Amino acid sequence: MSYEIVGITVLWLFLYGYVIVASIDFGAGFFAYYAKVTKRDHIINQIISRYLSPVWEVTNVFLVFFFVGIVGFFPSTAYYYGSALLVPASFAIILLAIRGSFYAFENYGSKQSNVYMFLYGATGLLIPASLSVALTVSEGGFIKEENGVVSLKYLELFTSPLAWSIVGLAITAILFISASFLTYYASRANDKPALNLVRRWSLFWATPTIIMALTTMIFLGQHNQRHFDNMLDLWWVFGLSMGFFLIAMGLLYIGRNYGTAFIAIMLQFFFAFFGYGAAQYPYLLDPYIHIESSVTNESMGLALIIVFIGGLLMLIPSLILLMRLFLFNADYAKGKK
Repeated sequence: MSYEIVGITVLWLFLYGYVIVASIDFGAGFFAYYAKVTKRDHIINQIISRYLSPVWEVTNVFLVFFFVGIVGFFPSTAYYYGSALLVPASFAIILLAIRGSFYAFENYGSKQSNVYMFLYGATGLLIPASLSVALTVSEGGFIKEENGVVSLKYLELFTSPLAWSIVGLAITAILFISASFLTYYASRANDKPALNLVRRWSLFWATPTIIMALTTMIFLGQHNQRHFDNMLDLWWVFGLSMGFFLIAMGLLYIGRNYGTAFIAIMLQFFFAFFGYGAAQYPYLLDPYIHIESSVTNESMGLALIIVFIGGLLMLIPSLILLMRLFLFNADYAKGKK
């Protein structure tokens, strides 16, 4: 296996980690606001607060690793993506800053505010929607390069069914992942009212997620036939993803083994995410960035691989420790600590 394949695989692991952790965070913020609007915040918001308090500050670590790594391994990504996505990326960064600021104001301020909760909940949907533009752009046809200047074709982007289907998939997926995790977390806390509520949410958001995934594949086939055909060649990967989805749905429906159900959902998205990435090979941005021709020199690439694998090996134990101290600690989950 060539070093560029190892490099992109490690980076994809970081991005997958961000997708899972950030989805739980973004969805939890939206559900907190939704519960407050529907007068059910007394049921669920204590569970959400106990989850968010220890982890909200570390959510973006995965994203930072990914961005640093992708530019280090494939320097041309800074030129193409950096130029084309200047507006969407800046919008996402502003939303991330707003989200962090208003989370602090809401939780550590002297009084609660509906405005703070609204901004925190809204950014939970707007951030993944803005970040999903990068996936859309990677399929090709949305960037033009004239006289050495790279720009985004905004008209094609905003009128593309593929772009809106990816946005819809991003939003439904984060709500499904978050609700499924909160179901497990409520079961750990032995909070029956909260468990019943978030379990209904997770069952509800499962169907839109699958519908949007299928819709995205249909529009992908119309927009980028090469990528779609490669995904069909990897049908068994997506078959495994669907199998784990059915396992999770069965466990959630009968109301047992919520931890196993969430692991199945993680595996569902793992296979779907890596299947999508593998089918995109050999392009990071079709047709401008080819993995093999755009990679940095071998010595730099090997050094980056060693550093990022080392970072991954340090990050995972740190997250496990965080989870054992807070998330998977029964007394903490029940509010006794």
